This record gives sequence, C-alpha cells and structure tokens, in this order.
Amino acid sequence: MKVIGLDVGTKTIGVAVSDDLGWTAQGVTTLMWDEEHLDEGVRLISQMVTEYSAEKIVLGLPKNMNGSLGERAQKVKELAEKLKQELGLPVLLWDERLSTVAAQKILIAGDVSRKKRKKVIDKLAACMILQNYLDSIN
Repeated sequence: MKVIGLDVGTKTIGVAVSDDLGWTAQGVTTLMWDEEHLDEGVRLISQMVTEYSAEKIVLGLPKNMNGSLGERAQKVKELAEKLKQELGLPVLLWDERLSTVAAQKILIAGDVSRKKRKKVIDKLAACMILQNYLDSIN
C-alpha cells in the first residue's frame, strides 16, 4: 500500500511517497500554495494522491517543543479534516518536531548550497516524516 507524506508550511507543501511495500519514502516534489486557500491545498494534494495511487496520507503535525499545539498545528488539523472529507482516505497526523531542522542539517552536511537547499528542504522534510512513520509500523 502506498502512503503519501506531507510537510505543510504556510507557502509550500513538501511531498514524499512510499514504495509499494511501505518500506521506504522518496521525496517527490514541493507544491506551492497559500494556507489561506485550504481548498486549493486539498486540490493539489488530491492530484498527488491520484498520481501516486496513495491509499493513506501522513501529515506532519508541527507541535511545539513542549508538546502543545499552536496556531500552525491547528491549520494542519483543519487541512487533515478537509482531506478526510474530500478524499475519503485515512489521514494520520504525525509529530514532525525538528524534521525541517534535521533536513537542513543533512543538506548542510552534504555541502548543498543555500539556493539549492531552499528548493528541496520541504521535500526532504516530508520524506523524513513519512520514513519515521513507515519505520514505526514495520
């Protein structure tokens, strides 16, 4: 079963997809969006779900370091509910604390330029979120 992983920001959505067996995550793209237009985000994600034949969505939930949920987390929860209603697929919220920071460190360690990092950071964060989920179920 293919699973799609998403790292949702205010302007971008990083997208990763699992292999057919659900063992590995691969980053596939970064979608541009405006979080004020929730329906547009649902439409873009729906296209990705269809393109990759995903049967489940794992959505990174940006918790605060103390585990509480802030404004960003509430926006992600709204998107998750809308995706469940519109797509009829299971949508899991996954703690994504520090996923973008970890992705940034990996890219810096790989000597990736700042310009190139900006293009791939969200996709890599989505990949890390999805891989963490896959590791937890396998």
